[in-house]
Amino acid sequence: MPRVFSVLAILIAGASLAGARALQDVEFAKAGSDRLLMDAYIPDGAGPFPAAIIVHGGAWVTGDKRGTVQPLFQPLAQGGFAWFSINYRLMRGTDPSSLISPASITALTGAIEDVRAATEFVRAHAAEYSIDPQRIVLIGESAGAHLVSMAALKPNAGGNVRAVVAFYSPSDLIGLIENSNRIPPALRQAVKGSPFEAILTAGLRDLSPRTWVGKSAPPFLMIHGTADMLVPLQQSIDMCAALVASGAVCDLYRVDGAGHGMQWWNASQNAYKPRMMTWLSETLR
Repeated sequence: MPRVFSVLAILIAGASLAGARALQDVEFAKAGSDRLLMDAYIPDGAGPFPAAIIVHGGAWVTGDKRGTVQPLFQPLAQGGFAWFSINYRLMRGTDPSSLISPASITALTGAIEDVRAATEFVRAHAAEYSIDPQRIVLIGESAGAHLVSMAALKPNAGGNVRAVVAFYSPSDLIGLIENSNRIPPALRQAVKGSPFEAILTAGLRDLSPRTWVGKSAPPFLMIHGTADMLVPLQQSIDMCAALVASGAVCDLYRVDGAGHGMQWWNASQNAYKPRMMTWLSETLR
C-alpha cells in the first residue's frame, strides 16, 4: 500500500483535517520497464470530491511531480479537491532543441498517453479515492500544460475531462521553435530543406494543441505571465482566441510582470490562486 508522504502532509497542513490522506509513489501505469508514479492528496470526508490531475513542466526533458507544481497543492486542498501529481516519460536531451528530431515526436506522443493513463487510473479508482469521476480536471504548467491540453483535445475531444487549466502553455510548437532563442539557429538551418523537414513539421503540427481546438473542447483557463521570455504570452492569447472562435470556452488570466515558472512568482502575483479556484468552482458547478 502507498505510504503517507510527510512532506506533502506538511505542505497541505493548513488545509487538511485529521482524516485527509497524502499518498506517495502510487503506480498508475508502466511504460516498458519504467513505473509511472503519482503523489496524491485526498481530503477528509466521504466525498465524492472533484479531482485534479497535475502535470509538471521542465521542457519535456526534466522535472518531476514534487517540484515546480508545489504552489498548486495547497489552494486545491483548501478548495476541497483531491489532487494527483504525476510523473511521465521524459524526452532524451537537455533542452528544447531536442524537439527538432524524429525521436521527439514519438517521445511526446508517449508523454501524452501517460497523462491519459493517469486520468483513466484515477477514474477507475474513483471509489477508493472518494472522487467524482465526472468532475476530473487537468492542470499543467509549461511542458505539462502542453501535455494536458493535448490529452484533453486529441483524440477524445471533450470526452474525458471537465476542464483544463494551462499555465504558460506552448500551444503552437512550430511557432515556438521558429521564434525561440533556445533553439540554435544552426540547428534550424540544418533541418531546413532536409528530408526530415516535412516529417518534423507535420509531426509538430500534429502535437500542437491549437491544431485540435474545436467546439467539443472542455473549458480552458489559460494563465500566463506578461513577462514570460521562454514561452511568449502570445501563445496563450492565440490558443484562447482559437478556442473561443471554435465555439468552446476559454478564459485568459494575465499575471502582470511574471516570468516563466509559478515557483518564482512573488506574493503580489499569487492572485492567480483564488482566480483559478473560483473559475474551477464555477466551471464544475
